[in-house]
Amino acid sequence: MIQEMRNIAIIAHVDHGKTTFVDAFLKQSGAYRENQQVVTCAMDSNDLERERGITIFAKCTSVEWNGIRINIVDTPGHADFGGEVERILSMVDGVILLVDSAEGPLPQTKFVLSKALKLGLRPIVVINKIDRADARPDEVHNEIFDLFDNLGATDEQLDFPTLFASGREGWAVNDLADERKDIMPLFKKIVEHVPAPKCDVNGPFRMLVTTLEADPFVGRILTGRILSGKVKTNQMIKAISRDGKAVETARASKIIAFRGLKRQPIDEGIAGDIVSIAGLTDATVSDTLCDSTVSEPIQAEPIDPPTLAMTFSINTSPLAGTEGDKVTSRMIWDRLCKEAEGNIALKVSRTDTTDAFEVAGRGELQLGVLIETMRREGYELSVSRPRVVFKEDGNGNKLEPMEEVVVDVDDEYAGVVVEKMSMRKAELTEMTPSGGGKTRLVFIAPSRGLIGYYSEFLTDTCGTGIMNRLFHSYAPYKGVITGRRNGVLISTEQGKAVPYALWNIQERGPLFIPAGVTVYAGMIIGANAKPGDIEVNPIKGKKLTNMRAAGKDDNVLLYPPRILPLEVALSYIEDDELVEVTPQNIRLRKKYLDSNERRKFERRKED
Repeated sequence: MIQEMRNIAIIAHVDHGKTTFVDAFLKQSGAYRENQQVVTCAMDSNDLERERGITIFAKCTSVEWNGIRINIVDTPGHADFGGEVERILSMVDGVILLVDSAEGPLPQTKFVLSKALKLGLRPIVVINKIDRADARPDEVHNEIFDLFDNLGATDEQLDFPTLFASGREGWAVNDLADERKDIMPLFKKIVEHVPAPKCDVNGPFRMLVTTLEADPFVGRILTGRILSGKVKTNQMIKAISRDGKAVETARASKIIAFRGLKRQPIDEGIAGDIVSIAGLTDATVSDTLCDSTVSEPIQAEPIDPPTLAMTFSINTSPLAGTEGDKVTSRMIWDRLCKEAEGNIALKVSRTDTTDAFEVAGRGELQLGVLIETMRREGYELSVSRPRVVFKEDGNGNKLEPMEEVVVDVDDEYAGVVVEKMSMRKAELTEMTPSGGGKTRLVFIAPSRGLIGYYSEFLTDTCGTGIMNRLFHSYAPYKGVITGRRNGVLISTEQGKAVPYALWNIQERGPLFIPAGVTVYAGMIIGANAKPGDIEVNPIKGKKLTNMRAAGKDDNVLLYPPRILPLEVALSYIEDDELVEVTPQNIRLRKKYLDSNERRKFERRKED
């Protein structure tokens, strides 16, 4: 007997409560035992997701309610991982749009909603975090309606149901006056509002692959929704690429279904269900898995192109190979190809040299997560400063990516933010008071002007400002944007940095390293307080003399070093600098370690 089912995705701006809401689904549907100990944000299983408090990879789960199976997909909220959202929406029949009751619709809300409306989905709106002291549910409800209207929603889509909820407390209601006890009203709304999967149970087996992952035991696992027919364990199936070419024919060695937080092997996958299939070695995302009688692929939605690129190369510093075990260009290339295979929002290509590769993606966070993942796997590599991907129009004019930037700041900091953004060629399009002494600023800014600005923005707003960015469009080149004004402190020697030398050097500017770490010639150890680079010797010890006082060394006092996290380091460096990434350290260095080579490079640049 085929069980009735619903397929939904939860979409929202980052930090509006998607993963916490899935926790409530799992708990109240009986997916956990009554006395079972569970962690919060159970769907964020990746180490990086737990450390950063964000969802990076889309994940599936399912719950049962009144005999109906509800497949739920938790999607990332950050714009850099929008490729994950776009793919996932193709395998669901409805979406729950979560919106924070205080912040209202933000750029990523607009992005994910536009994708859902374009596919003809009819969202269920949930205004979340009603328990916030600054909640404004009625205003937010009107803002959501305006957003639907501005995005060209049909009359049917504009007639969306709205619920008010608190994912953390585990309740949802149709009206704010209703009793707040559980999320059963949302379960009922899903069953009433979201249509059952439209599929041909008796047709030949067809499934579009939406996600790919590797398993050490069963190999590649391909996940998607079965559009027609059935697939059984050990059945011979074939894979067809997007352009209709045969990729491979293989046996479906394992069929896996999502049941709560567990993956369970099943004997047969049926039309409408979301399953994973193992046994294929070449098929990838956007390919169609099907019966041998099928010749036409399932149409896959095109993914927005990448807007930011970096160069990944082998580590060429004197310390190369001392901390990682994966250091060759072949290893790095294979790993990048493997990543691009499962993440189609990422583009990997070779450069003019054999030991460097270009990686293009959606933003600094997406590429930063890839680098952090690789260093934890034992890779050593050098990474360049992020740069935007330019285009040309039909007349040969240069176009650059622009972003919509929404900034919420205290009124007293609005002026400095407008000033700094205008220096980066941004145009202020909206300035409105948002209550509570705060102002909302909306800019259209070049992506390259925003590289490295976030840390400065937090400093300017004393950590109280909130910035959200979203790709807007390509526009004519805006001209030169001033980069980092200050120079850096460059080591001239190799060895261990000593306190006495750093004590003298710190007068020049803040240090990036503590005493006792190994440095090398060409390594950046600090920032110069003035323009221009300075070469310094951090290993120079104090010379012994007959006049030396016994307590003189007690006066060596070092300020705490400014340790740069990976994303900050990537945005801090200039075009002639690199970030050296190893499993144990993140170092900044000059591209040319030798001072003579650096001077030659500067002369060539001036010429």
